[in-house]
Amino acid sequence: MKRRKAREYALQFLYALDFIQISEDIKSNDIREKLNTFWHEAQEMDSEIIKFAENIVLGTLDNCQKIDSIIQLAAENWTMLRMAAIDRNILRFAAYEILFKKDIPPAVTINEALEIAKAYSTIESASFINGILDKIAKNMSLEKSGTT
Repeated sequence: MKRRKAREYALQFLYALDFIQISEDIKSNDIREKLNTFWHEAQEMDSEIIKFAENIVLGTLDNCQKIDSIIQLAAENWTMLRMAAIDRNILRFAAYEILFKKDIPPAVTINEALEIAKAYSTIESASFINGILDKIAKNMSLEKSGTT
């Protein structure tokens, strides 16, 4: 449950940041300041939750261009801007986990993303997100096995 809560916080932070300028380079000092403000307002005290959420947020932001291009390839006939902001940011943090967090099985990440999508978006969004994340995970698996 702690990781789910951390992912929800990561979504909330990324969603808020998306309206500012997630695609532009944001200085790490600015992010740190925004995270400090976010945690103060959220009144979260659990260091495990904070650490995991910040890892997701910072990793997603550090790799956002690559993540967005991979999502774009998997999301045929959809542009990133056409996607609902909630869905776009669920896809971003989940794709980050699939691509860069080798200690978390892709199936776990996908399941968590779907549960969060059901809570914060729509059932239709969950299906949309599932299709894209499944495609990303399968493409990664194919790359690892050398069959691409």
